[in-house]
Amino acid sequence: MAKRFMASCVLLFALAAGPLMCVAQSSQEGSTAGSPAHLGKVHFPTSCSAAVQPVFEKAVALMHSFQYQEAQQTFDQAASLEANCAMAHWGKAMVLHEQLWTLPDKKALSKGHKESELAQKLHPATPKEQGFVTAAAAYYQKNSKISYSDRNKAYSAALEKLHEQMPDDVEVGSFYALSLVTLAEDDVDSLENQKKAIAILQPLLEKYPDHPGVAHYLIHAADRPELAALGLEAARRYAAIAPDSPHALHMPSHIFVRLGLWQDSITSNIAAEASAARLAAEHKAESHYQTHAMDFLNYSYLQSGQEAKAREVIRHMDHVVGASDDTRMQHHAYLAARTAIELHRWKEAAAIQDPPLRTDQLDMARWARAIGAARSGDVNGAEFAVGALTDSVSERRRRARKDGYTVSSEKPSDLAEAEAWLAFAKGKTEDALKEMREAAEHQEKNGGESVSVPAREMLADMLMELKRPREALAEYRTVLKNAPNRFDALLGAARAAHATGDTSEAQILYTKLADDCPLSADRPELAEARTAMAQK
Repeated sequence: MAKRFMASCVLLFALAAGPLMCVAQSSQEGSTAGSPAHLGKVHFPTSCSAAVQPVFEKAVALMHSFQYQEAQQTFDQAASLEANCAMAHWGKAMVLHEQLWTLPDKKALSKGHKESELAQKLHPATPKEQGFVTAAAAYYQKNSKISYSDRNKAYSAALEKLHEQMPDDVEVGSFYALSLVTLAEDDVDSLENQKKAIAILQPLLEKYPDHPGVAHYLIHAADRPELAALGLEAARRYAAIAPDSPHALHMPSHIFVRLGLWQDSITSNIAAEASAARLAAEHKAESHYQTHAMDFLNYSYLQSGQEAKAREVIRHMDHVVGASDDTRMQHHAYLAARTAIELHRWKEAAAIQDPPLRTDQLDMARWARAIGAARSGDVNGAEFAVGALTDSVSERRRRARKDGYTVSSEKPSDLAEAEAWLAFAKGKTEDALKEMREAAEHQEKNGGESVSVPAREMLADMLMELKRPREALAEYRTVLKNAPNRFDALLGAARAAHATGDTSEAQILYTKLADDCPLSADRPELAEARTAMAQK
């Protein structure tokens, strides 16, 4: 979701404002890569030897920033320094539990169980150590029939008990808060658990302003429209707390995107991609740190009207350090599909072909092809693409269940959107509106994806096509509440307001759209905004 590091720096820095090059370089110059001073401040006393302590704390700092590969290497180093250090084996177990990312497979579960069992046998000396080891054992319990969701619940429950005993401990509080966010991601009382995590983390951020886990997990906890503002302070801090972590450089953009702060997101992800490329070249990080940053970078360029730069990111995807050919093809197809739909280039979207990948990895290309064909008036092509997308979605869901993920019984939004546009192309407008509205409500129930085209925006587009601008304007306003400063939502709202005769609101929206884009922005719709502004 291989290039040389210097090539990536030259290309991506060239896409950004000049001063960013100095910022990114200064975070590397004069620092020892991976040194504790550049991963945040972690103070986690253990009963292990003095020689192990700094290595252990570095490993915990890496784990707090989800730098799992390097964290694993560092916990291994701690265990090699002292084989009887229970907490080193706790770390070796917990680094296999990549919360919010991927579920451990059977091999990782078995290894995690062995490490947590060894940590227990080594009799951790303090109540805090015992609590953490007990929580690890709760997750890695040897029971092949227990679901991942139940493992997460057992792990969180164990940390809750430890948190009750040590409510002011920053390590206990941060790991417990992360477990709550993990439950929320698993659709377990999502909003309630996210709010609970924020309530734990905000006081800790004031008390421990340089702790990487507190800032990181607060961003994750606030990563939904109605909570995003609560994560802005953490977002402003996190990159400075841990500048040697590419994930720390990227994560603030989750809040920046939620709040429509496009240049902040661009700056964040250019630095993150370059840092990730360096670590990948050093075999300390996987390629997904780069591809994830590039996903947000492409999206943020599109929202700030910079089409050429957004497309440059897609071309650059073919050169990601350490990525397999399949990974490059999948991410290239994903970005190309989203970009065509964002730009409303319907024929371009309709022409997107399936790359030679697994059926479940073709969903984004087929989604774009279905919508592009429907919006181009090619009903037969749209029908064929929707059928192909149905196959991809079925395979995607099958694989997710097999891998242990919880799969909702509701129709996925991408399939619902494609089917709605097909119905619209066939003239079944009320059916289309109904299905698109249901897709929007499904997306918004748990916060929605921050870098996707909202179904509610598509609903508004349908209403505009039906010459129902007042209804469309109401939907665009909802989109802008959930996803401030989205380019197409601002443009659509301006057009809808103008169509209702409200030229004053149209002027405000066109001005906002233009203000969100740099002078060099090249999306052609900006000419419309500038023309409208000149008529004021």
